[in-house]
Amino acid sequence: MQQLAEGLRLPTNGLDYTILGIYFAVVLGIGFAARRSVRTSLDFFLSGRSLPAWVTGLAFVAANLGATEILGMAANGAQYGAYTVHWYWIGAIPAMVFLGLVMMPFYYGSKVRSVPEFLLHRFGPASHLLSSIIFAVSSVLIAGVNLYAMAIVLEALIGWPQWLAIVVAGFFVLAYITLGGLSSAIYNEVLQFFVILAALIPLTVVGLKRVGGVDGLSDSLTGSHGDDFLSAWGGTGIGSDNPLGANWLTIVLGLGFVMSFGYWTTNFAEVQRALSAKNLSAARRTPLIAAFPKILIPMVVVVPGLIALVMEPTLGKAGSDLQYNDAIPVLMRDLLPNGVLGIAVTGLLAAFMAGMAANVSSFNTVFTNDIWAAYVKKGRPDSYYLATGRVITAIGVLIGMGTAFIASSFSNIMNYLQTLFSFFNVPLFCVFIIGMFWKRSTAAAGFWGLLSGTVAAMVNYFWFYKQDVIDIPSDQGANFVSSIVAFVVGAVVMLVVTAFTRPKPAEELAGLVYGTRSPGMAEPPAEGDDAWYRKPALLGWGAIVLAAVCYIPFSF
Repeated sequence: MQQLAEGLRLPTNGLDYTILGIYFAVVLGIGFAARRSVRTSLDFFLSGRSLPAWVTGLAFVAANLGATEILGMAANGAQYGAYTVHWYWIGAIPAMVFLGLVMMPFYYGSKVRSVPEFLLHRFGPASHLLSSIIFAVSSVLIAGVNLYAMAIVLEALIGWPQWLAIVVAGFFVLAYITLGGLSSAIYNEVLQFFVILAALIPLTVVGLKRVGGVDGLSDSLTGSHGDDFLSAWGGTGIGSDNPLGANWLTIVLGLGFVMSFGYWTTNFAEVQRALSAKNLSAARRTPLIAAFPKILIPMVVVVPGLIALVMEPTLGKAGSDLQYNDAIPVLMRDLLPNGVLGIAVTGLLAAFMAGMAANVSSFNTVFTNDIWAAYVKKGRPDSYYLATGRVITAIGVLIGMGTAFIASSFSNIMNYLQTLFSFFNVPLFCVFIIGMFWKRSTAAAGFWGLLSGTVAAMVNYFWFYKQDVIDIPSDQGANFVSSIVAFVVGAVVMLVVTAFTRPKPAEELAGLVYGTRSPGMAEPPAEGDDAWYRKPALLGWGAIVLAAVCYIPFSF
C-alpha cells in the first residue's frame, strides 16, 4: 500500500472539496442526533437492542466494506483475476447464512453483549479473558491499518500529508462514536454504504465502456493472461499451478470453511450489528439481508481491478511505478470528472471510516464489558460503565492512530488482514462450533483449544511457510493452510482435554448448546415478522442459490 505511485495525484477542485465537506457535516450531524437516544450503557454499546433489520443488515455489510477491502480486492482482481470472487461467494455467503440461521439464536437469545461474553457462559472466565484480550488487540490493529491505508491513498490522490489524513479521519470517527455510541456508528455505516456505491458504480460503468464492454474486457484479459484468468476454478486442480497458489481443496476448506466461518460467525465487529437489532427475528435476518448486497459487491470491486489491468497493462509489473494496489486510484484519475471525482474520494474516505468505526465500536464494548467491568472494576453503577465506554472509545482511536503510524512494516495489507484472521478468528470459531454442538466439551478444553489453535497457526505461518520448510506459493495460500492447521489442532486438543476433564452440568448449558433452550428465549414474533418474505430460511437459502448461480459465468 505504501508504494502507491506519485503520479496518481487527482485534479480536485472546490466542487470536490465541497462534497467532502458536506459529507463530514452529515457524519457529525448523525452523531449529535444519535446522542439523544443514549441514556444507558446498553444504548451506547448495543443501541438499546432497538434497530430494525434493514438498518442492521446494511450496517453489517458496510462494516466489512472498508477501503482496505475495496482497494485490496480490486488489487487481488488485477493480480489473481476471477479467483478473487471466491472471497465472496464461497468465502462469505455460506458463513453469513450459518450465522443467521444457526448461531444468532444462541447469541441473541442468551442476551450477551459480546462474542467473548458467550464464551464466559459456555466455557468460563479463562477462555473469556483470553478471547477478550485477543479481540481487543486485533481490533485496534485493524483500525490502525484502515487509518494508515486511508492516509496513503489520500496523500497519493489529493496531496494530504499522512499525519493530517490520520488525525482528521480519527477525529471524526471519535466524535460521532463518542457522541452517539453504536447507533451513531451504525447509521453512519448505512450512509457510508450508499456513498461507497455512489463512488464505485460510476467507476465500473465508465470503465467498462472504455474497454469495450464485458466482451472487450474478456477478450483483452484472455489474450494477455490466458483462459484461466477469468475462470474461478480453472487451474485449481491439486498439483496445478495458478497465481493464487491454492487448489480447490484449500479454497473450499481453508477459505470457504475455516477462515470464512471463523471471521463471519465470531468477529464481534460484525456480530455486534446483529446484536443491536430490535428482536430475535431481526437479529437473525441481519446477516441474511447483508448477504444479498455482498453477493453483488464483486461487480463494483473486483471488476474495476480487471478494468484497470486492461487500461494500465504495466500494473504490478516489475519495474513499473504502478502496483496492483493502485487499481482503483488509477481508474479514478483517468475516468472521473470533477464532482464525480469528489464523490469517489468521499466514497473511499467513507469506506475507511466505516472499517475503522466498526473496529473501534466493538473494541470499546469488549474492553469495557469483558475486561474492565468483568475483572477490574466490578459492580459499579451503569452510568460509570457508560462514561468508561466513552473514555475507552477515545483511547481506542488514539491507539489506532498510533498503530497506523507503525503499519508501514506491512507490505500487503490484505494479506496481513487475512493472516490476522487465520491466527485469531479461526481458533475462536473452532472453540465456538465444538462448544455449541458438543455438550461434553469442558471449560479447560475451550481455553486450551483456543490457545493451541492460535499458536499452531502462527507456527505454520512463521516457521513452516516463512522459513520454507514447506513449499506454499503465496501468502494467501499460506493463510488457507494456516487456517486448516489452526482448526484441526484446536479441535484435536479440545477432544483430548475434554477426555480428562469434567464437563459442566447439563442444566448450566441451557441456551448455550444446540438442542437446548434457556428460560425466556421463547419470543413471540413481532407484527409482520411471520410474513413469508421475512422467513430466515427463505432468505438464507435464497442467498446460497444466488451465490451458486453467480459462479456459472466464471466456471465454463
